[in-house]
Amino acid sequence: MEEVTALVPAILLLSIGIVSIVVMRRIGLSPIVGYMIGGMLIGKHAFGWIQESETVHLLAELGVVFLLFDIGLHFSVRHIWDARRDIFGLGPIQILLCSAAFTAIALALGYPFEIALIVGGALALSSTAVVNPTLHQRQQTNCPVGRTSTAVLVLQDVLAVFLLVLAASYGSENAVEEGPSLVTTIGIAAAKGAFAFVPSYFAGRYVLRPFFGAISRTKNEEIFTAIALFIVLAMAALSGWAGLSLTLGAFLGGMMIAETPHRHLIRTEAKPFRDLLLAFFFISIGMSLDWRVLLGSWWQIIALVTVLVSVKAFAISLSARLVGWSIPGSIQLGFLLAQGSEFVFVILSMPPIRAAFGEQTVSVVFISVAVSLALTPTIAGLGNNLARAVRKRSATAVPLSETTPLESVAPVIVYGMDEVGRTVADALEAHQIQYEAVERDFDRFTAAIVDGYHVSFGDLSDLRLAQTMSMDQRRSIVLADARLDRVADVMPVVKERFPNLTSYISVANDDQLAEFARLGMNATVNLEGTSGIALSQQILRSHGVDEDEIVNWTRRRQES
Repeated sequence: MEEVTALVPAILLLSIGIVSIVVMRRIGLSPIVGYMIGGMLIGKHAFGWIQESETVHLLAELGVVFLLFDIGLHFSVRHIWDARRDIFGLGPIQILLCSAAFTAIALALGYPFEIALIVGGALALSSTAVVNPTLHQRQQTNCPVGRTSTAVLVLQDVLAVFLLVLAASYGSENAVEEGPSLVTTIGIAAAKGAFAFVPSYFAGRYVLRPFFGAISRTKNEEIFTAIALFIVLAMAALSGWAGLSLTLGAFLGGMMIAETPHRHLIRTEAKPFRDLLLAFFFISIGMSLDWRVLLGSWWQIIALVTVLVSVKAFAISLSARLVGWSIPGSIQLGFLLAQGSEFVFVILSMPPIRAAFGEQTVSVVFISVAVSLALTPTIAGLGNNLARAVRKRSATAVPLSETTPLESVAPVIVYGMDEVGRTVADALEAHQIQYEAVERDFDRFTAAIVDGYHVSFGDLSDLRLAQTMSMDQRRSIVLADARLDRVADVMPVVKERFPNLTSYISVANDDQLAEFARLGMNATVNLEGTSGIALSQQILRSHGVDEDEIVNWTRRRQES
């Protein structure tokens, strides 16, 4: 019986996750709302079916850790350089404006300057754990709004490390008498973060690349799951031992892998753990909420949520305008990042801060931030509608490119880098059409890398990888070399999941042409000695390339 009793918490958590996803999606709300309501019901303030413990807190924190790891997988050094305007411009301006506003409000309410500064900084942060899924649901992950908000959130997560240092020092014996020691402590934390970045970059480029190469030769894809878990947990632990946050270490771990061609595969393996643990994170937030405070202080909660969202939406929109964003794009960013942050729960839970605020005030702030998290999809939708309305009313408005989810996603996937795949890649590159190449054979993958092609390692017959690579946002997939039996098994599912994706394939003869055509694919016979030129011509035409340009490219290709 003890074994059965030990399973009850896990069954409850998984049940809440399943019910939340099914029910909330049917009524048009984010599953996050269901997670927090479910957590409130099973927590100590309601039925008390699960008690808060170190294990529950660890699982919740691991949810944010895996999320930051996933974000790090998108942030190579090149990506950070491309996003420098946001990381070093928009981000700091937004943080300063929001922090100043909330600090001033806290001072007006009579709180000491140190407390006001800590809480002001905490409320200036937005929620990575909520914004990231919202962007994914709205298919904006890779558009300018998505990239910019992600860059700002990463900067905020780094800032949270210093807020935690500041909060931990408050109330200590030397916090008041020895002011410079606090500055020194924060400076040391900043130096540690900077020093952690450099070895992470070189480890990703010069250690993980050959390591993954050796692993790929084994053709044992299951080992990548263990590697993904090991890197997340090991980097988080190293960061914690260095006096930094676990989340910063996980982000650096993701950045290390972002420098390798295996990032898509690792992200695919880590995604189920991220989604499950993030659900636990939101359930744990719900467990800390007291429904009696919600009923007794409802007007204070409404007022705080209104102030929080309004101040942040205005300050972030203003910040975006100051760095050159259009009015519609600024509005979208402001509304998207207008919620509170998961770090508010961590910072306000620290004993000196909790004691300074009092249990009642902390509970009101917790519930208000939780409500802002739950309302994020709705608020983001309002911002999007307002931005569109502003664009329509202004004849001179800058085109709202920020709302186009396909802008920065390469429209073409080339699967298979044999001679045909390389020809297609060359044709696309010659006409400045973005593409992304994927290869499952290690020898061909290595040869393509050596020859200068940008290729990721993985098997797209695994539909999890296809989902990870945002296949629903692509226009075309080119199968340079595929077996009929494998394609026949996968194509019905591909058509159901990615109905807007056009499939092209190179075949050897007319019999295969008919077989693949029956599967709904655009098949082209690869004549001997042509090396995929006919397939390349078909794809170029589908992307609107002028026929004269295609003829000129074909002539140059045949003469080379």
